[in-house]
Amino acid sequence: MNKLKTLVVGCGNMGISHARAYHQLTEFEIVGLVSRKPESREKLSKELGGLPTYDNFDTALKKSKPDVVSINTYPDTHADYVRKSLNAGAHVFVEKPLALTVEEAEELVALAKEKNRKMVVGYILRVHPSWTKFVEVARTLGKPLVMRMNLNQQSSGDKWYTHKQLMNSMSPIVDCGVHYVDIMCLMTQSIPISVSAIGANLSKEIDAKMYNYGQLQVRFKDSSVGWYEAGWGPMMSETAVFIKDVIGPKGAVSISDNPKDSSQDIEGHTKTGSLQLHYSELNEEGDFVKKNDFIRTEDEPDHDGLCLLEQEYLFNAIVNDHDLSSHLTDAINSLKIVLAADESVRTGKTVIL
Repeated sequence: MNKLKTLVVGCGNMGISHARAYHQLTEFEIVGLVSRKPESREKLSKELGGLPTYDNFDTALKKSKPDVVSINTYPDTHADYVRKSLNAGAHVFVEKPLALTVEEAEELVALAKEKNRKMVVGYILRVHPSWTKFVEVARTLGKPLVMRMNLNQQSSGDKWYTHKQLMNSMSPIVDCGVHYVDIMCLMTQSIPISVSAIGANLSKEIDAKMYNYGQLQVRFKDSSVGWYEAGWGPMMSETAVFIKDVIGPKGAVSISDNPKDSSQDIEGHTKTGSLQLHYSELNEEGDFVKKNDFIRTEDEPDHDGLCLLEQEYLFNAIVNDHDLSSHLTDAINSLKIVLAADESVRTGKTVIL
């Protein structure tokens, strides 16, 4: 088959990694790079051997006539770019979240189905071998599950600038939270029924109505519960940056031995080191029957490698006509949970789903 002509929109961290993936995969051909900052697109173009660059999405879409559009921009542009790409007949890869409202996300999913185009949302942990194992082991712990997760990021310089730009449209528990509530849904395989959340504005550099720290709590139909915490900014502590563990009647599994690098390091957001599995069974003397197991995961892919796996998933969906209905339903459900959390922060009330 002919190579899939691909337009990459956004040349920040995610756009760079996905462009490298398309460049490495022989099934794709990058036909354009789009970004607002000329230095970012020109630098990436040079790295990849010289590619056409654009400063305007509409112009790029019209001139490049892509088979695939890869959207890696700030969240407030996602829905508009996805809609235009689907209407232009292109398949779509879009970084999370798909849209800023559940209604708009549902409209885009319906449009992709109407146009018979494949659409993949960037839930990077779903292609991560260690996180896949984490979910698999969590499902063996019995019910209900207690899931505890966070990703706090102490940021400065360019990273704090990026966080402030992101907070023009959404809070940290919404932007990052979709990944982790998606994992919770995969672990429980149950329906979320209510969400509560708290939040605080810790900086005069962001809008008074926005908050750069938040924590959500979600309840599931099977009695499982989970919390997720996220904070961004120069004031954030690095003492409890990365907590990922799950407790069930039969024991617990935790991501441990993660790199102790700065929370500004994007590689550290997905690396695991190992999984620690604890068994709850006691003998007649009241002592543990089994010692903890450690599942080593040092050979997992780096961030670019994970983005490569995502684009292979997209390619296989296109060429083999895979049904992505459940993938898109899950994307809507995770968005529904984090937007309910945002509503709870702003109203001070539990939101029933």
